[in-house]
Amino acid sequence: MSAAAAEPQPAMEDRQRTDATELPVTDAPVPAELAELEDRIYAFNVERTGIRDGRLLAIMLRDDRGEPYAGLHGHTWGGCCEIKVLWVAEAHRGAGLGRRLLLAAEQEAGRRGCTRVVLTSHSFQAPGFYERLGYRRLAEIPDYPRGHRQVVLTKTLGDG
Repeated sequence: MSAAAAEPQPAMEDRQRTDATELPVTDAPVPAELAELEDRIYAFNVERTGIRDGRLLAIMLRDDRGEPYAGLHGHTWGGCCEIKVLWVAEAHRGAGLGRRLLLAAEQEAGRRGCTRVVLTSHSFQAPGFYERLGYRRLAEIPDYPRGHRQVVLTKTLGDG
């Protein structure tokens, strides 16, 4: 038996805990590093699926001073559109702007060959808004965040 084999090894759980505490965790990531992670997972996904039609999708509306007052971003890939963020400033809510943003994104997704849109909304945000526009709840994750729910919604394009 070798000397290395004779030495006691820490349990896997202990090694994982030690390894995790030594990693550089931050709450201020460098945007270029985040983009690099996105690029690398996209490359992995393309390698595994053969689907290489991924494109970002964004709409940003700014006032005369250049300040954003509404926007949307997500991506299309493999016949699906994922909306990550849809936001309208408080002063512009209730006038149909969110609906216009979402419909514009759906139209562009359709032009890109997408047949489905997926998104999430917290229970205190706008799941009812999405449902009124034809989205269907697929799942709810309780206590995300604490005391609320994360709602997963989808819409098949062409269904209204």
